[in-house]
Amino acid sequence: MTKIAFLMDPLGSLSLQKDSTLAMIRAAQVRRWEVYCLQQRDILLQGPEIRLFAQPLRLNEPFASSLDPADAAALQADGGNWHCLGEGQLRQAQDFDVIMMRKDPPFDMEYIYTTYLLERAEQAGCLVVNRPQALRDCNEKFFATAFPECCPPLIVSRRHDLLREFQKAQGNVVFKRLDGMGGMSVFRVMDGDPNLNVILETLTLGGREQIMGQAYLPEIVDGDKRILLIEGEPAPYALARVPAHGESRGNLAAGGTGVARPLTDRDRWIADAIGPTLKRLGLMFVGIDVIGDHLTEINVTCPTCIRELDAQCSLNIADDLLNAVASKLS
Repeated sequence: MTKIAFLMDPLGSLSLQKDSTLAMIRAAQVRRWEVYCLQQRDILLQGPEIRLFAQPLRLNEPFASSLDPADAAALQADGGNWHCLGEGQLRQAQDFDVIMMRKDPPFDMEYIYTTYLLERAEQAGCLVVNRPQALRDCNEKFFATAFPECCPPLIVSRRHDLLREFQKAQGNVVFKRLDGMGGMSVFRVMDGDPNLNVILETLTLGGREQIMGQAYLPEIVDGDKRILLIEGEPAPYALARVPAHGESRGNLAAGGTGVARPLTDRDRWIADAIGPTLKRLGLMFVGIDVIGDHLTEINVTCPTCIRELDAQCSLNIADDLLNAVASKLS
C-alpha cells in the first residue's frame, strides 16, 4: 500500500473551507493510501539516515467523503471532530513512498534547512513533491523573470535611484518584496506619490535587500488569475481573484473574491511556455499568477485554490495530482 506523508502546518491552523492540502489528503484517503502528517520539527537527520516523526491521519465523515464548503464551515464553527490522529512514530524516510511538501511560507532559513533534509530523503528513494532543489532555486517572484516574454515591464534592484527611475518611466507601478506572500507588503505607486521614498526605504530595509517593481496592470480589476499546473499541464479553469472595492490586490488573503473562468488563449500560451521547464525541474504542482496577458508570479512552495476551482467547476484537481504522483511511483 502506498504511504504518503504530508509535511504541513499544524492541523488546527488550517481553513477547513479552503485548504488545498486537505483536498490532497482526502484524495489519498479515497485511494486507500496510508496517510501521515508531520511538521518541520518532525524531520531530522540521525546518523546517516533521514527520519520522520509522522502521525497517521484520517479525515472523519462527513468531511472525508465531501469537502463541501458548507460542511467544512459548520465543522470549523462548532469545533467538530473532523480528523483522527494516531500515535506518532519515528520512521526512516524510505518507509514512505511520497512526501508532499505543503508547508506555507515564510521562506526563511528554516525552510531552506528543511529542503536539505528533504533532499536527503529524495536520495534515499522517496518521491518528494515539489522537488527540494527546485523549492530552493525558484523564488516565487524572481522565477517568473526567467520567462521575460510572458512578464510585464519590471525591475529587481535595491538601488533607490534606479527604482525611482523605473517608477518615473512607467508612471503607475507596484513594488513588492521578493519573499512576500498573500499580498503582504505590496505597494502601488503613482506619479507624485509623496510616500515613494519611504516605501522604497521600508521594502529594501534601507537599501539592504532586493525588491521587485512591476508596471501596474489595470486588468487587475478583472482579477488576478491563479492557474494550477500539474506536471506542466494547466487545469482548464483559472480562479480570477477579484480585488475588493478600494483594493489593488486580488489575493484571497487580502479580501479578494475567487471566480472561476475558462483559460484564455493567452493563458494557455503562457502555460505552454513555462510548462516544460516546470516539469524538468521536478515542480509537479505549481500555481502561476496571470493578470491580463502577463505572468506575475510562479508559486511553487504551497499553491492553493484547489477547493475553489473544484467547487465551481466540478473538478478534482487533487486526484489529478495524485494520478501524476502514482505514475511517477510506477
